[in-house]
Formats: sequence, C-alpha cells, structure tokens
Amino acid sequence: MRATRFLNACRGEPVDCTPVWLMRQAGRYLPEYRKLRSGRTFLELCRDPALAAEVTLQPIERLEVDAAILFSDILVIFDGLGIPLEFVPGQGPVISKPLRCAADISALRTFVPEEHTPYVLETIRLVRRELDGQVPLIGFAGAPLTLAAYAVEGGTSKNFTHLKRMMFAQPDVFKDLMAHLARAVSSHLRAQAEAGAQALQLFDTWAGILAPEDYARHVMPFSCAILASLRDLEVPLIHYANGAAALLTELGRLGADVLGIDWRIGLRRVVEALGPDVVLQGNLEPSVLYASEEYIESRVADVLAEGATARGHIFNLGHGVHPDIDPGRVRAMVDAVHRLSAST
Repeated sequence: MRATRFLNACRGEPVDCTPVWLMRQAGRYLPEYRKLRSGRTFLELCRDPALAAEVTLQPIERLEVDAAILFSDILVIFDGLGIPLEFVPGQGPVISKPLRCAADISALRTFVPEEHTPYVLETIRLVRRELDGQVPLIGFAGAPLTLAAYAVEGGTSKNFTHLKRMMFAQPDVFKDLMAHLARAVSSHLRAQAEAGAQALQLFDTWAGILAPEDYARHVMPFSCAILASLRDLEVPLIHYANGAAALLTELGRLGADVLGIDWRIGLRRVVEALGPDVVLQGNLEPSVLYASEEYIESRVADVLAEGATARGHIFNLGHGVHPDIDPGRVRAMVDAVHRLSAST
C-alpha cells in the first residue's frame, strides 16, 4: 500500500494508514546531504541531475516516508526569466537587480522549461527510474506572490515594503508581473508532470503577508489560473500557503485538490470553515521535533485526530524541517504517524 497511499489520500480515497511526507525532507538536517553538499554551492547541487536525484532519494529509506519530493528550489526559474540570482551564505537568495518598475517587467524573458531548467526535468526522470514505483514523486514550484516577493524585494524581507508599494501604487505593473510569473509557473509545473512528477505542489510561502481582500484581489486570480491550467494533467494539485489562517475562505476557492496548512491553525477549524469534503495536508509545528519522542507522538496523535475530520489527510509539518533537527526524531514522527493511524 505504500506505493499508492499518498496518491489515494490526495483523492480522498481510503488508505491503510495516513501517508506522511515532509517539506524539506531532503536537505540540510541529513548528514548524507551535508557530505554531498561539501565543496558545492546550493545552486550547483540543484543543477546537477545526478546529485539532485541522489539528494531526493536520500530520505526515502531512512525515514520510510510515503512520497519523495524533488530536490530543487522555487527560484530556479529566475535565471530563465532573466532575473539574476545567487544564494549568499547566511543571507539566502539575493537578486542583484530587483524588479521595481514597468520597464523591468517588460524586460522579463518568456520561461521555457526545456531550455532554461532542463536539469529539473532530467532529475525527475532519474528519480522516477530509481524509485521504480516504490513511492510517488512530487514536483513543485513557487506561487506568483512568493516569487514576486523575492524578485521585487531583492531577497528576503520583514515588511515587504517594495512589493506592497508596487501592488498598491502601481497595480497595473504588479498585475503584469503576476501574470508573467503565473505563465512561467504553469509551464514549469506542466513540464515537471510530463517528465514524470506524479503530484504537484504550489508553494505560497508569503501568502500570509496580505489582508484577505488584498489576497483575493491581487493574488488569488493568478494562483487559480495556474491550478486550472494544469487540471488536464490528472495529477493531484496541492496548494500550500504559509501564515494564511485568515485566508481560509479564499484558499477554499483556489481549486486545489489538497490544501497544505501551516501550524498556526488547527485542521479541525479548517474543516469547520470549508466543510468536511476538503482534503488537507499538515500540520505539525516543525519545532515540536526538538522534543522527546514521547511528546512528539502525543502531538502526532493530536494532528491525526484533527485531520480525521476531513475527507482526506496527508500528514506533514506546518513548514519545512529545521536544519538542526535530529533525523532520529523525524523517523520517530513518521513511525508514529503510521502506527497511530493504521486501520485495524
């Protein structure tokens, strides 16, 4: 059942136990990843299909999760768009020429996955071959708002002043940027599915920075358009929004098959807001993994109980694995999910 557990849950179908995978399950907290990363930049690792495939596969047996997620980054499309990007140690992504005006938007290139990110597609093909049906592979991309936040701010931000200034003072420019990014993201995700990704997740890390009315007006139409454009692929479409407890009504109208929920709101409350037919993903607070295995298990039980109120539930963290988490704690969490949710 492990091979089908995740995909069945995405469709709200019966499963033998709740499937579990983790955002950032392949990466910095694993010693085998750190060894592979040594002497290489993050982008070098992403752009080498053999190495990216190896990183993608590293946690599958160690953790016995029910899905693999492609090792890549939401910002890899920037190079194809003509947005200069580098990852600076201790600082994160840095865009040396942020997008601030209409001319900047007009200068953006059309993103062509086969030309600009062929390494992503080759990684998917390699991973599918190595997995050999053991578990499904998830592809992903950043949502337009989150991509715009990095591109306009020039990197990470506390207040997103430049982004919001563009949205409110230059709404037509902001709309053009969002439309261009939406087309790129749709192409990126479609190419991943055609290369072999069996589910797709749209990450909107910064959805929670906006008031509901501003999200509905300036952001929601573009995420809806992406999801609608991929419906013919017949793969599950997951939308994850971070810090978005105030946006439940809007998230319920996106058209995603699965809604990824962060830890700031209980899954039961999401079901109460959107109805019992919803399929949810989440939402253990990532920092709980610093606790004892006994406490982790008690919190897993709480999340499972809340998730059981939905039509379908995929266990995940409310955000990514912290880089200093003990992999043993992660494995204990996965084991607890499977054991506590197993049908009898």
